[in-house]
Amino acid sequence: MSDENENGRPGGRTPMTLKPRQGSVSAGVVKQSFSHGRTKTVVVETKRTRTHAPASGNLAAPSSAERRHGEAPAPRPAPPQGGGGGSAGGLSQEELRARQRVVDAAREAQARQVAEQAAAEARARAAQEAAQREAAAKAAAERAAAAPPPVAQAPAAPAPAAPVTPPPAAPQAPRPVAQAPVAPSAPRQDAPRQDTRAAAPGQTRTYEPSRDRRDDRPSTTTYRPAPQGDRPFNQRAPRPDANANFGQRAPRPEGDRPRGPRPDGDRPQGDRGGYRGDRPQGDRPQGDRPQQTVRYSALAPRPAPGARGPGGPPRGPRPGVPAAAPATPEIQRATRSAPRPGGGAMDRRPDEDDDRRKNAAPNKAVSRVKGAPQRREGRLTIQAVAGDGDSADRMRSLASVRRAREREKEKRRGGAVEQARVAREVVIPDVITVQELSNRMAVRGVDIIKFLMRQGVMLKINDVIDNDTAELVATEFGHTVKRVSEADVEEGFIGADDHDEHMDLRPPVVTIMGHVDHGKTSLLDALRSTDVAAGEAGGITQHIGAYQVRLKDGQRVTFLDTPGHAAFSSMRARGANITDIVVLVVAGDDGVMPQTIEAIKHAKAAEVPIIVAVNKMDKPGSDPTRVVNELLQHEIVVESLGGDTQLIEVSAKARTGLDNLLEAILLQAEVLDLKANPDRSADGVVIEAKLDKGRGAVSTVLVNRGTLKRGDIVVAGSQWGKVRALLNERNEQLQEAGPATPVEILGLDGVPSPGDAFAVVENEARARELTEYRIRLKREKSMAPVGAGASMADMMAKLQDKKLKELPLVIKADVQGSAEAIIGSLDKMATDEVRARIILSGAGAISESDVMLAKGAGAPVIGFNVRASAQARALAEREGVEIRYYAIIYDLLDDIKGVLSGMLAPIQRETFLGNAEVLQAFDISKIGKVAGCKVTEGVVRKGAKVRIIRQDIVVLELGTLQTLKRFKDEVNEVPVGQECGMMFAGFQDIKVGDTIECFTVEEIKRQLD
Repeated sequence: MSDENENGRPGGRTPMTLKPRQGSVSAGVVKQSFSHGRTKTVVVETKRTRTHAPASGNLAAPSSAERRHGEAPAPRPAPPQGGGGGSAGGLSQEELRARQRVVDAAREAQARQVAEQAAAEARARAAQEAAQREAAAKAAAERAAAAPPPVAQAPAAPAPAAPVTPPPAAPQAPRPVAQAPVAPSAPRQDAPRQDTRAAAPGQTRTYEPSRDRRDDRPSTTTYRPAPQGDRPFNQRAPRPDANANFGQRAPRPEGDRPRGPRPDGDRPQGDRGGYRGDRPQGDRPQGDRPQQTVRYSALAPRPAPGARGPGGPPRGPRPGVPAAAPATPEIQRATRSAPRPGGGAMDRRPDEDDDRRKNAAPNKAVSRVKGAPQRREGRLTIQAVAGDGDSADRMRSLASVRRAREREKEKRRGGAVEQARVAREVVIPDVITVQELSNRMAVRGVDIIKFLMRQGVMLKINDVIDNDTAELVATEFGHTVKRVSEADVEEGFIGADDHDEHMDLRPPVVTIMGHVDHGKTSLLDALRSTDVAAGEAGGITQHIGAYQVRLKDGQRVTFLDTPGHAAFSSMRARGANITDIVVLVVAGDDGVMPQTIEAIKHAKAAEVPIIVAVNKMDKPGSDPTRVVNELLQHEIVVESLGGDTQLIEVSAKARTGLDNLLEAILLQAEVLDLKANPDRSADGVVIEAKLDKGRGAVSTVLVNRGTLKRGDIVVAGSQWGKVRALLNERNEQLQEAGPATPVEILGLDGVPSPGDAFAVVENEARARELTEYRIRLKREKSMAPVGAGASMADMMAKLQDKKLKELPLVIKADVQGSAEAIIGSLDKMATDEVRARIILSGAGAISESDVMLAKGAGAPVIGFNVRASAQARALAEREGVEIRYYAIIYDLLDDIKGVLSGMLAPIQRETFLGNAEVLQAFDISKIGKVAGCKVTEGVVRKGAKVRIIRQDIVVLELGTLQTLKRFKDEVNEVPVGQECGMMFAGFQDIKVGDTIECFTVEEIKRQLD
């Protein structure tokens, strides 16, 4: 590839650039020639240097026309170094004319030098021509098989002398050039060597081609000139003739510095022998040199075919192949350093650079060779951007070059300084992967793995380690550790206690408890002036209710109505835990009953004060004294007997004693001094929850502290959502609900469990974090028993469980609390033989998915106060799934109990009939063995069960007496003392002396308790 830089052409046009450069860098135009014939002109960067006034000018490089015709036209003034973009590099006309005069004088001196050198070379060639031809003939005979026959070469004419004045000098006859076929390029076996010693002042250092070149192919490289400029001119003395066989050839392309012509002529193929002439530089080592790899970059591009490599003069012609004239360089490389007086004008070759490095002083940095290929160049040029494949592939980013330079500096300083580790506080959960730990510590994962390997732990980057191991690793690397657990997400869910100055009085929460059908709901209706009891199925309360009553003086009291049935024990327990006062309702005519005793236990466990209300005092036969005496058995002492428990006689039906009851409640609340902070975020407890077809999940909650508002984000158990509506017991919309206020909230994404705590959280992310943790915890608890039991006792228990009969059920109820009450009652029915297995339970109507689930499990669907949709009913009829509806929990539990009782194995009862002894055993053909027996006790009966005992060992259990004969007649019964013949079904092993025990078996059905 040939280059041409036209930036400094006098009077020329400033080239257009893609981007203006600042500082000392300017742009130039480069013409690229490729091996396939395509050319391209791109813009590259040239470095501007300070110009100096030259002592003498250099000669311009002769054009190819001069070498062909032997004449040199008027030279073009050399461009100034680093011309930025002006027409003459910023020089005036006077300076240009003075510069032209210096160049003309230099050419004149060069012409004289060329003439003298040509004469000296001619004499030297004449002396060595004979020896050189003999060596050439010998080498040609040895390579005749591998190389084509040499082409006869015309004697080379002497190189034309450069004219001193503008008129051309007398032309000389040019050499006839024979066009040789271009062979494919191959790696150069031997690079030309050059004397690296500095020339003395007044002498010219010339280039001598290597004489060891063994390549018999024609040269395809051209000469690349040295950097030209206005450097001081040094005349060089002619070199002694080293090769007499070199013919005369055209001078090298030169800059504005005089340089003598190179010897030219035929070079023999192969190794050259014989006398080589005196060389002033001394003997050079002979032999083959290792092949060198030439690298190219954006600043040192790949040469085009026929072009000379960087930093070297043209080679002479091969033997038998005429030498081609060197091409005119198309670009003049700009120098990157200040002019060196007395220095050589040519670029150093790689060989020359090696010698210079060897002779360099120790501890002295070696500068980069001009023009040598550099692989790592950090400057981004237009040539690389324009799409030169080789340079674009080999370009490195500026950051990469900067990093490489930093690494070199660190090596020179004695190695890289290890960066000090920054101590961090590493948060470590219960389990963590090695990758996550490395990220939190800002340490490479491979370093952690190496440390663990030294500790004897083989792990991969994605393996999980426990918090103890993670803490050990973090401490080893100098970090502090903060251990956290998944349960920490629960911290702060229920806020801290409030200060007394923020507290205000709140209404009391009163729970009505007692035995079933003692008038709890009727009493509450009398207080509220409503008639809820009339609308209840079966006249009993089957789910908890919450109401707030406003008294005449403006005070409010919150009442919770709990079921009295035994199945709703959990509801009563929840009511006792969330209440301030318990009103224990006891019927005056019935006294203390089992559920009354249970309510007393719940109240004592919750440490809640009790107020006894003796109801049904309007009925004849009511005896409050009896009630007081029965309560004494359960450590309830009323005030009339010196205790602290208030007893009020009331009648819900006659509405008597209600004011006294309310007064007792307010008095007890005043003693308790109930206060709460209404200005904080709300929290409380879920009383009841259900799934409504039109409204979705509806939860009845009781606010303990704070104020619940519409739009708040609420977490209740494993469900969360934004409050869309607040409703009171009269179904009225509320904007907010203060402390001790029961409300229904809409907006949760599911039905929470009764008794779950709820609280308002700050955002949805916090709500999701809490619910996901609780769902995961619940799932782990449900799966925990699956993998438990590795002992022999556990394995035997599992084998026994396989004999357990199960009744699968799908239960849907109107509210979540009722479903839980049903499940709790069914669990109490379970025995070691049968139990009810709940496939699905929940609140809401029966859907198609419930029917399909029941079909897969072979279970009936139980609906408690709910109905199936039309689609679900149709699907159940097609699939044969039974759906049963119940409105009263008594009926549901009785039916399930009957089904479980029918699954119990019946009891077998044996009735003894008699014994017989075998006297003789007969073997009858076509019949089998027949035992001749004598009845020793009782009777034996045909078809009865028998047990055969031989020497106190039972050999047949529960056999059947198939045939019984008296002589030849078959009889049904043989009494004691008589002989008979017996034959048993499926048993032939009868021997004399066996005892036959005859009895009957009766099966009795069992019932669950």
